Amino acid sequence: MYNEILNDIFQRYPMYHKVGSSAYKEGLENIEALLSIIGNPERKLKAIHIAGTNGKGSVANMMASYCQERGLKTGLFTSPHLVDFRERIRINGQMITEEEVVDFFQHYQDQINTLEPSFFEITTALAFHYFVQQKVDIAIIEVGLGGRLDATNVLHPLLSIITNISLEHTQLLGDTIAKIAFEKAGIIKEDTPVVVGEFHPESFPVFKDIADQKKAPLFLAEEHYEIEGPLSDCTIRDTDGNLLYEHIHCPLAGEYQRLNLRTFLTAVRVLEELMPYDKDVTQAAIEHVVANTGLMGRWQVLRQAPLTICDVGHNVGGLGLTMKQLSALPCRNLRIVMGMVSDKDIAHVIPLLPTEAIFYLCQANIERALPAETLADMFQKAGLQCRIHHTVIEAFKAVNADAAPDDIVFVGGSCFVVGELLANSQQPKANS
Repeated sequence: MYNEILNDIFQRYPMYHKVGSSAYKEGLENIEALLSIIGNPERKLKAIHIAGTNGKGSVANMMASYCQERGLKTGLFTSPHLVDFRERIRINGQMITEEEVVDFFQHYQDQINTLEPSFFEITTALAFHYFVQQKVDIAIIEVGLGGRLDATNVLHPLLSIITNISLEHTQLLGDTIAKIAFEKAGIIKEDTPVVVGEFHPESFPVFKDIADQKKAPLFLAEEHYEIEGPLSDCTIRDTDGNLLYEHIHCPLAGEYQRLNLRTFLTAVRVLEELMPYDKDVTQAAIEHVVANTGLMGRWQVLRQAPLTICDVGHNVGGLGLTMKQLSALPCRNLRIVMGMVSDKDIAHVIPLLPTEAIFYLCQANIERALPAETLADMFQKAGLQCRIHHTVIEAFKAVNADAAPDDIVFVGGSCFVVGELLANSQQPKANS
C-alpha cells in the first residue's frame, strides 16, 4: 500500500526537484487551505525556520542534533530526499513510518485532490501533521524554495535563520542578489530573532531593513565566531579572540561547513534565553550530527582507496568551495562523476571546475536532467577532458574500473546524481 500511495504522489502532484518551475505554486493560499483541513498543525509547533541558498540543510541538521542533545523530541523537515522519500520527515533521526504516510493520505486523499496542491505543499502538511501527532518538543523546518511564498512560511518560529544568498532559481526568485534576498527575508517575523550566516553587500541591507521594520533582532554570524584549523580537529574562538573550544571534530568535512558551523553556533547563542547555553551539549551536537540525524551527501566519504567522496553541492556557491577543496588534495588523478539539471547556471559553474580532472558525465533519471551529450559539448568547449555515460551507475562503474588506489573519485553536480549512487547499495569495486 505504501509503494502504491508513494507512486501516486510522485505521478499526480508536481514535484519541483523532478520537473522544475512548472511545479512551483506561488502564494500561501493552497497550503493554508490544506492545513486548515487537517487542523492547523502549524499553529501548534515550536519551530526554527531556516532559509538560504546554500547550507540550509546542513544547518538544519546541526540544529536538530543540538536539540536532540538537549533531550528534546525533535522533528526535522528537509528536502529533497536522496534515497527514501521518508528522509524528509524525521523525529530524533528516525524517518516517518510507512504506516504514518499511508494513514495520512488515506484520511485526507479526497480533500487533497480537491485542492490540487504541489508535491511540496502535501509533504509540508504531512510533516507538520506528523510532528504535532507525535508531540515533538521542537521542529526544525527547512524552506523548500525562496522563503516569502514557500509553503513552510505559515510558521511563526522561535528563531529564523538565513544562511547565505547567491543567484539561484532566478526565473522564480528574481535576477539579482537583492531580489532573492527579499524573497528569503520573507521568513523574518515580527519580534522574532533572525540569524544571518554571511554578509553580502547586496543582501544584508535588505535583511537589515526588513528586520528593522518587523522589530526582529538581527545577528550576523561572522561578527561572533572564528573557526581555525581543519574541521576534523578545529579550534573555535569568539571574534574578540577568546578561546571557546579546542579539538572539535566536525564529521561534516566539506570546507563550506566552516560557514555553516559558524551560523549554527550563533543560532545556539541566540536561543540562550530559551535553552540556557551548555558548552558540552553544543560540542556533542557538532560531533554527533551525522549519527543523530542521518545526514547524507555532504562531503560523504564512500571509500578510502581510491578516496571516493560524494557531495550534493550543485550551484556556483556550493560547487566553487567543493572544487577548490578537491583540487587541494594530493592524488595521482582526480576523476569526477558529474551530472547536472538543465535549469542550472552551468556556464558560470564550468570555470570553477579543475582543468586537470577527468570527467565522467552522466544524467540522473529525472525529467530535469541535462543530457550527458549536451553537458559534454559544453565541457569540451571549455577544454575539459570528459567521457559520456548514459546513467549514474554506468559512470560510477567506469570510474572505478579506471581508478587506481591513489586516485581521488568525486561524485556530484546534482543531488539526484548523488541520490542514485547512494541508492545503489552494491558499489562497484575499484581495480587494485
